[in-house]
Amino acid sequence: MKFTILFAILFCFIITASYAQTLRGTVSETGTRIKLQDVFVKNTANKQLALSDKNGKFEIPAEVGNLLIFSSPGYVSDTLYVIDMKPKDVQLALQSIALREVNVKATAKFDPRAEYPEVYEKSKVYVMSPSSWFGKSGKDARRLKKYFKHEAEERAVDSAFSRAYVGSLVPLKGQELEDFMTMYRPTYAFLRNNQGESMAIYVNDSYKKWMALPPEKRKVQHLNTVVTQ
Repeated sequence: MKFTILFAILFCFIITASYAQTLRGTVSETGTRIKLQDVFVKNTANKQLALSDKNGKFEIPAEVGNLLIFSSPGYVSDTLYVIDMKPKDVQLALQSIALREVNVKATAKFDPRAEYPEVYEKSKVYVMSPSSWFGKSGKDARRLKKYFKHEAEERAVDSAFSRAYVGSLVPLKGQELEDFMTMYRPTYAFLRNNQGESMAIYVNDSYKKWMALPPEKRKVQHLNTVVTQ
């Protein structure tokens, strides 16, 4: 009898462990190997979410056969089909301003509270619940909540400071326009307090500053440092 009970407990433990596997890995920028922080990772199979840390490392509940989506503002989203549980090396390519605008228009409606209500529920802190303050689940949820806030703000800036709008105010095209918009991209705080004519004035003033720079300073300096393990 005791053996039967012990076997049943062990069997349940094995079954539970098989459904509680964690996939780990690192996310970096394609070409530079710079580790990327706050990359949003979503498991489409079990709806679990995660963010990469300051060293680009991530971990998320998953199992073989799951599909993961990796996304981060300024980078082209990528997917990973899990064929084994070995640590993964994920690389994201830089995204052009034009492509980012297309993505923003395609997903203009962004309501994380409606899409991920469990994140906001887990992020709550309760006075009589120490685990809500210090538990990993609560901390991860608060990081995700902060990420969603930042993502919404970045989308607002992308929409207001669009390629079409800026291009209608300054005589720049192609890579020059890309570099100009990257160098003088306004903050969300500025956008919130300045609309319409104020934004037009900001773009024109920024163009004057850009023209005053030596030609070699008008280009965005891309990092080429390779980060080694």
